[in-house]
Amino acid sequence: MTGPTAVRREGGDAEWERTVGASTAVAAGPLVLVGGTLPPAAGAAALGDPYEQTRSALADAVAALEPFGLGAADVVRTRLYLAHGRDAEDATLAHRELFGEVRPVCTVLVVGFPDSRVLVQVELEAYRGGGS
Repeated sequence: MTGPTAVRREGGDAEWERTVGASTAVAAGPLVLVGGTLPPAAGAAALGDPYEQTRSALADAVAALEPFGLGAADVVRTRLYLAHGRDAEDATLAHRELFGEVRPVCTVLVVGFPDSRVLVQVELEAYRGGGS
């Protein structure tokens, strides 16, 4: 990749990504964007547990930054999509535990999911100084 306007895409191997023509993460200039990340197996491992689903989805989203040489400390924005407003405290606790003093901009939204086992989906954006 060369120049600040070069675009690099990672992932796209999941069935859903192939179906819709999406990538897991895209680097564009100094930003790396990680698309909606769900807890594994639609949250089956943490069925009914918004804290565990958030923790797991955030860990996977941060892991998607690794091919770009980035991690949690580079995250500047997160979005937490919740199935229920009542889960905000648990979801934001998991967020706070992961990001601590990084303190990215965070938006929490209540939305609906087609799979009722899913309680949370996360997105994040990371900044890589100098656009490398």
